[in-house]
Amino acid sequence: MKKTFKKLKSFHRKGRIEAGCDEAGRGCLAGPVFAAAVILPQNFKNDFLDDSKKLSEKQRDELREIIEKQALAWAVASVDNNEIDEINILNASILAMHRAIEKLKVKPEFLLIDGNKFKKYKNIPHECIVKGDGKYLSIAAASVLAKTHRDEFMCNIDKKHPHYKWKKNKGYPTREHKDAIAEFGITEYHRKSFNMNEQLKMKL
Repeated sequence: MKKTFKKLKSFHRKGRIEAGCDEAGRGCLAGPVFAAAVILPQNFKNDFLDDSKKLSEKQRDELREIIEKQALAWAVASVDNNEIDEINILNASILAMHRAIEKLKVKPEFLLIDGNKFKKYKNIPHECIVKGDGKYLSIAAASVLAKTHRDEFMCNIDKKHPHYKWKKNKGYPTREHKDAIAEFGITEYHRKSFNMNEQLKMKL
């Protein structure tokens, strides 16, 4: 792996159990939105961990193994395309994070949320951090797990619907994906709320 020169922060406040949270698949036309929550040891160090979008597939897969082995606790959850259509993609992304937090085997004392919008989860305080996956190790770790678990899901359902090339595009609106929709129609995995620009602007 190529070494990153940017040093990510190990924690927001020392001595507190913090969980980093992030999602993957928000801007897709098909498939669920996935989210992960990760609690790392405060002495965790990794010079390669960064925002998953800045890493290669090989790097993400290698880091996933390290994170899942060394994290104090981690969890991944999803919200499917039908739920996304019902509650909109923003609320679905937050719900996926809530579900991931709920699955953690260690209860966090504080939540570090990637982005600028979140709904409070139970009585746990949180802070939203724009581009947090490039600032905190725990959020970066969550971004890697959310991305790799979602990619794995999309590769599996690609076998059922190979026309859409999900193994390659992971459900994102590439030209080949949109052309396949025009030719073959939508599947049970497609989101019917196709206007993603409007979806992304939706309020809580």
